[in-house]
Amino acid sequence: MSRRNTISREFFSTIAVVLVLGLSVMCAIQTALSAAYFVQERCTALNDILNGASKLCETFAEDGSVLTRPLDNEQARENARNGFDLFTTSSGAVLFVTDENGDILLHTGSEDFTEQPIPADMLAEMDAGDNIFKTGTLGGVYSGKYYTAGRRVEVGGYTGYLFAASPMTALASYMGDMLAMFGISAAVILLLCSLLCWVLAKRITGPIEDISEAARRLGSGDFTARAPVDGCVELADFATTFNNMAARLQTIDNSRGQFMGNIAHELRTPMTTIKGFIDGMLDGTIPPEENQRYLAIVSQETGRLARLVQNMLDITKLEAGEVPIHAKNYDLWQTVTDVVLSDEQRIEDGKIDIQGLGGPPLMICADPDFVHQVVYNIVDNAIKFTPAGGTIRFGVERLGPEVEVSIWNSGQGISPEALPYVFQRFYKEDQSRGLHARGAGLGLNICKVLVNLSGGQIRVESKQGEWCRFVFTLPVQPPNPGGMKRLPDESGRPGAVEDPASMKPVD
Repeated sequence: MSRRNTISREFFSTIAVVLVLGLSVMCAIQTALSAAYFVQERCTALNDILNGASKLCETFAEDGSVLTRPLDNEQARENARNGFDLFTTSSGAVLFVTDENGDILLHTGSEDFTEQPIPADMLAEMDAGDNIFKTGTLGGVYSGKYYTAGRRVEVGGYTGYLFAASPMTALASYMGDMLAMFGISAAVILLLCSLLCWVLAKRITGPIEDISEAARRLGSGDFTARAPVDGCVELADFATTFNNMAARLQTIDNSRGQFMGNIAHELRTPMTTIKGFIDGMLDGTIPPEENQRYLAIVSQETGRLARLVQNMLDITKLEAGEVPIHAKNYDLWQTVTDVVLSDEQRIEDGKIDIQGLGGPPLMICADPDFVHQVVYNIVDNAIKFTPAGGTIRFGVERLGPEVEVSIWNSGQGISPEALPYVFQRFYKEDQSRGLHARGAGLGLNICKVLVNLSGGQIRVESKQGEWCRFVFTLPVQPPNPGGMKRLPDESGRPGAVEDPASMKPVD
């Protein structure tokens, strides 16, 4: 099984390969440019030497000695050699002169000269008026390799050829020194880059390792795990996103625990009641003539259990997005009227005055079943907590792209402390109104989920001891081209009402 590399190793390896390749390319380019520069510099230097040597030849011609022909005078040869030696000493170049046939008459070199004449093709090239610059043995004139510059000279009526040469070993020495300096520089660069890469890799991998460790803790069930927010912007954003996810999971886990506790509590109460009554009937504690009354209570509690389970299933499906949304354009008043008519008997029994019902058609775009459930739950609560002879008032108003629906009822209302929590799951307020003592605390939570799924918002307003009003909005057109969408689950904002009769909120 192959071993996987760490990010640090991969990063360092990549940088090292790039650096080595880059330095290699730089070395090759530098070598080629340096070699070309050195050769050009040699050519220029040798031609400069030829310029001086040509003037020296003219000087000797003025003294009666012509260097382009054999010198019979020993003193003249010695003077000429001494003059050429001055150039050799100052420049390190070798000077020599040939006659018109290419035979060497005089040179300042050593045993490298083979005494071979200059090749005829080179003589012809110089006769054409061109200076030559050759590398190598010059057609066998040297036993070693030289840079050689040559030109044709005419002195004292005689034609000859003047040459200046420099050994090519100088290039090797120059390139060796250059490569040595480049190698030292490259080693220092590699060392510094390695140190820098290590530091940079640690800065990158350190936060990643912290996030990885936090992820392992989170995966093992530790929802308090958080990653430090540091490093570069991308890693800091990554850590922040992870922490937000972890916080959300922690909240969900806490909610799940609370949810399960609430479920257990809500189920335990009616089941205890049912068991107590049945046991009482079985053991004779409850007289047989009372069985019918207590069986009715058992039936009521059983129905409550069924409704509780169904509500929990509905919430689970809604939040999971398993309930299809069939939005269409229709008259909102139709739903409101149907709900009120379905509760007509309860309204009459409670002697409740219904106001504001009916009006011109007001079209909305929503799922009729969703809207019916929302209106039903709110109206059901309003009927429960409106005292005998009280009032339930409906209001519907078009506000731009939305329709605002308000359901107001007289009664004890909701305390200011409870207002922010009335839409929370399983919340009950026994002292005020919130939910009926025998309710499960799920109806208003379902309302909020359904309204948000429909593209609207819901809130509650109340004045304790006097009235309560639920307000929700629904879109006139689909919130987006693809249909309805889930909105953020924001809590309803509490507010006050300036005039309960008009139900206008105070800004």
